[in-house]
Amino acid sequence: MPSGSPPPYGGGIVKPLPREWFVPHGGSAEMRWDTLAGTGLYTPNERFFVRNHTATPLIDPRTWRLRVHGSALRGGGAEFSAADLRTLPARTVDAVLECAGNGRRFWAEQQGTPAPGTPWGLGGVGMAAWRGVPLADLLRAAGLGPDAVDVLPSGLDPEYTVGGRNLGHVRRPLPIAKALDADVLVAYEMNGEPLPPDHGAPARLVVPGWVGVASIKWLGDVEVADRPLGSPWNTEYYRLFGPAQPEGGGPALTGQVVKSAFELARGAVLAAGRSHRLCGRSWSGTGPVREVGVSTDGGLVWRPAELLDPPAGHGWTRWCLDWRPPAPGRYGLRARATDGRGAVQPAEAEFNREGYLFGAVVVHPVTVV
Repeated sequence: MPSGSPPPYGGGIVKPLPREWFVPHGGSAEMRWDTLAGTGLYTPNERFFVRNHTATPLIDPRTWRLRVHGSALRGGGAEFSAADLRTLPARTVDAVLECAGNGRRFWAEQQGTPAPGTPWGLGGVGMAAWRGVPLADLLRAAGLGPDAVDVLPSGLDPEYTVGGRNLGHVRRPLPIAKALDADVLVAYEMNGEPLPPDHGAPARLVVPGWVGVASIKWLGDVEVADRPLGSPWNTEYYRLFGPAQPEGGGPALTGQVVKSAFELARGAVLAAGRSHRLCGRSWSGTGPVREVGVSTDGGLVWRPAELLDPPAGHGWTRWCLDWRPPAPGRYGLRARATDGRGAVQPAEAEFNREGYLFGAVVVHPVTVV
């Protein structure tokens, strides 16, 4: 994540940010997991986390246009208005969106390897029903040619400046194969409502399973090229650097890792002598969640949690497990998910310099009195 001086709490965010719903992170806001309980499968729009590089722009949908152009298109490309999008066949995709740095605070807290950047807990994530037009349909309507290699979506938020260097609008390329995935949308609705300003209105890209920066908000421009494209967001940032990576860094980040979170405040106080229903959610960028285990004894014994939702390709799965603490004291709750491809949360994550993709089992402290 590019560094720089963050704006004050709430700066650049349009929607209200009540403290009981959000943890402030400069110009971004993290969802509080303990307030998600009872809200249903989807994260309500008003409680959805916000990750901004600069500030939320207010764009008039009546004058907004999406320009599709580039060397891999036949002819002169195309331009679409918001009204144009709504005349095209639409698709709804249930998908989790998650910041690549979600869980960054646990590099220091659990593994003793601090990483710079926003100290997200596990609340830089949310799930919504996204409705819009497949990006593939717009590319074909604009005259997609057979020699396309990369697609570069760009946002309309203010240009990003760090260290006196203007990096321009947030933009990040997709390989053409990913851009043509039927689930990659130019979305204009979120949970049955028009996109709110903080979440990309009038239209945004949604790239299910990939790191959140790929899902460009306030989409205004799509370049389609017959050569590889780049931007600071895939050459300098959102890559892995560290002792386990090649010299010069690993490839640009794509898919997310498996994660789990409890719908419970960290440090919650629970009553002794009674049973407690522990609930949470698990998700993965590489496939639906297949099983979740919960440990209350430091990871010695893992009990299978009850899955409350059928496997979902891009969504999360809710789960619950009943626990009667054996005695008063401090406990570290653990949840460990396995997805349909066999990816499982490890006890420890492999460190990278920027603190991306923390996928280890997170210890959730509670006290029983």
